[in-house]
Amino acid sequence: MRVLTLDAALGGATVALVADGVVLAVRSVPGTEGQAGALSQAAVAVLAEAGPAEAVAVTLGPGGFTGLRAAIALAHGIALGGGLVLVGVSVGEALAAALPPPEPGWALWCAVDARRGGRVFLERNGQVVGCTEAELPQPAAPVAVAGNAAIAVAARLAARGATARLLDARAPTPAGIARAALARLAGQLPPREVLPIYVDPPAARLPAGGLRPPPVGA
Repeated sequence: MRVLTLDAALGGATVALVADGVVLAVRSVPGTEGQAGALSQAAVAVLAEAGPAEAVAVTLGPGGFTGLRAAIALAHGIALGGGLVLVGVSVGEALAAALPPPEPGWALWCAVDARRGGRVFLERNGQVVGCTEAELPQPAAPVAVAGNAAIAVAARLAARGATARLLDARAPTPAGIARAALARLAGQLPPREVLPIYVDPPAARLPAGGLRPPPVGA
């Protein structure tokens, strides 16, 4: 299946067309204020270079609030407009799909920098929690740690005496996203709505009085 992948969970973003595990075209987008518009342009460029897609796969989080919203909204629009299959995968699922199966007795943890004073989003066993490094749960078995906060998390666990291995996988790859999406379509991963995985409330809050004063009556 030809899968258009969208990922903007961890700052920068990528759009790619993957077929049978091969990346046919890819565009990178910096994590800037105009990321939403740049993602759309990247998708147009990828499809023009590699041809049409049959499915759209997008990372749902955990990650940055704005990037997730931009990528998921675009994925919905492309799928609806083109009559394509739409699939969402978590960052941990995409990372796991790109890695060899864990050794017997080992668990995979995905650690994502929450960019809020040392907090991390920890994905394990299909669940995501937010915590500080000091609040990390003590693993009951050896763990392999992936994600953009993996270095800090693995070091913290090792300092506690836990058996922790640092993996090279820091961010989802187009091939990993496509592989996880196909696994979900095949029933190898449980169903998941294509909605953002929000762990913490957004940092931005509306003023108590709203964005604008109420209209003056006639």
